[in-house]
Amino acid sequence: MHPLRKLLTYAAAYRSDFQKATLYSVLNKFFDILPEVLIGAAVDVVVKGDQSFLARNVLGGFGITSTWEQLLALGAFNVLVWGGESLFQYLYEVQWRQLAQNLQHDLRLDTYRHVQRLDMAYFENQRTGNLMAILNDDINQMERFLNGGANQIIQVLCSSVLVSAVFFAMQPGIAVMALLPVPLILFGAFWFQKRLAPRYAEVREAAGDVGARLNNNLLGLATIKAFATENLEAQHISDASNRYRQSNKGAIRVSAAITPVIRMAILAGFTATLLYGGWLTLHDQLAVGAFSVLVFLTQRLLWPMTSLADVADMYQRSMAAIERAMGLLDTPISIPYEGTHFTKASVRGEVRLEDVGFSYATTGATPTLHGINLTIAAGQTTAFVGSTGSGKSTLVKLLLRFYEPQHGRILLDGAPIDSLNLQDLRRAIGYVAQDAFLSDASLAENIAYGSLDAVSDAAIAAAAEAAGATEFIAKLPLGFATRLGERGQKLSGGQRQRLALARAILKDPPILILDEATSAVDNETEAAIQRSLDVVSRDRTTIVIAHRLSTVRQAHCIHVVEAGRIVESGDHETLLALGGSYAALWRLQTGERAGG
Repeated sequence: MHPLRKLLTYAAAYRSDFQKATLYSVLNKFFDILPEVLIGAAVDVVVKGDQSFLARNVLGGFGITSTWEQLLALGAFNVLVWGGESLFQYLYEVQWRQLAQNLQHDLRLDTYRHVQRLDMAYFENQRTGNLMAILNDDINQMERFLNGGANQIIQVLCSSVLVSAVFFAMQPGIAVMALLPVPLILFGAFWFQKRLAPRYAEVREAAGDVGARLNNNLLGLATIKAFATENLEAQHISDASNRYRQSNKGAIRVSAAITPVIRMAILAGFTATLLYGGWLTLHDQLAVGAFSVLVFLTQRLLWPMTSLADVADMYQRSMAAIERAMGLLDTPISIPYEGTHFTKASVRGEVRLEDVGFSYATTGATPTLHGINLTIAAGQTTAFVGSTGSGKSTLVKLLLRFYEPQHGRILLDGAPIDSLNLQDLRRAIGYVAQDAFLSDASLAENIAYGSLDAVSDAAIAAAAEAAGATEFIAKLPLGFATRLGERGQKLSGGQRQRLALARAILKDPPILILDEATSAVDNETEAAIQRSLDVVSRDRTTIVIAHRLSTVRQAHCIHVVEAGRIVESGDHETLLALGGSYAALWRLQTGERAGG
């Protein structure tokens, strides 16, 4: 489907706004061409006096025949014409701009909401900067076209129809000559448009590449500085920007050629009207006033078509951008949100995995998990340990339904999680990741993040206390009102982890997941967080992913994961007594003997 048709289908709710804006544009153009008619009428009045066209056919019926009175009448009508033109220009500009702003807002919001609903597998092959370019610059391109380009197209078409009608009414021969260049102009515009379309698609892709590179580098600025690779990364940005510049260069060459071609066609039409109309006037076959009208209207008919160059350029940029935005909006959602609703209070917290197998798209045929069967008891702490890449965190991602298993199923309190409402499922789970997400808001707002009900300051403070965060919060200049900066960059890693834990505590979920939540903090901070977790995890289903075995030794059950399989299960003492993988890892980390 053509991008414009896609946009119109999407904007069906704004049909009446489109109709109003179009009507105002048409009426504005109607009043816009009348001054040229008035000029011809004024010339006719001055030349012919009481024998003018107005005196004989229009004003005579009102008793207005003198030259001066006719001019006064024309002056009054001129005021009305200019007033009407100004009024409808104001109305169409307001209507088109408001429509552009509203549609831009809705499209950006709908596209962003859609992106949020896509499964995590989609983002494995996407660049954040490219998505940012679509959500921001591409949608802005559509807004710029609706702000001015749509009105220009309507007015060029309207002007052609209205002026042609006047021409054929006054002198059909001149009308034919004046209109002869129009097909050439339109053919040229469409010819250039077809050649612009692929070039601007390439431009939008190149813009996305620049955005992706910039976004990646800004997020990794500390690493760039640490490795002294500023010049290298500046060269990468230069290469991406140069590709964008080169792709634009090809589009510019084609776009710039449109206006000169259209000018030549306009020159032919205007010259023909001037010479043929002048010849008819000299031979008394055309009135002087009519000749004046036709000369002015020829310019009014043809000259606006030079704007087709800018309109075609704007249109193709917009269509390329709309194609990308609509393509993103049309991306299918593979993990549906719909399902059986349930309340957080109704969840006991038993999780069962039955023959669960999973492979990431990026790993191809290599499975990440092989036939996992286990039960996580309600109200108990269950830990998963193992080497990096063994599949521990993947289990959590499947429980949160970031991904869907290719084999088997996961059940919550006996119900398959794919039959449950996705939002309700995630609201029942408190998730503390290794890299805690914090927004550029106040500390209190970050703790309350995700808690749907109104949260009191006392509840926020209690959650911070339970997470062991009160001490460092008290030292901040504004306490709980302190803004944290982008991604919480004003805080240390341990402080961010405590706030993430406080957020989960305030949420009070029946299931708490800690995915390497203490791996990036020092021993003292880890001990403090661990003490908080010991309190928080009581009588709550708690799933802990960890490398450090010291953080999971109190768990009711520990599963050792190797190469996507569970190779050992039991509590700390049982696993040490087995003398297997867990015992070996324990000795490696602590230096203790298996029986120690």
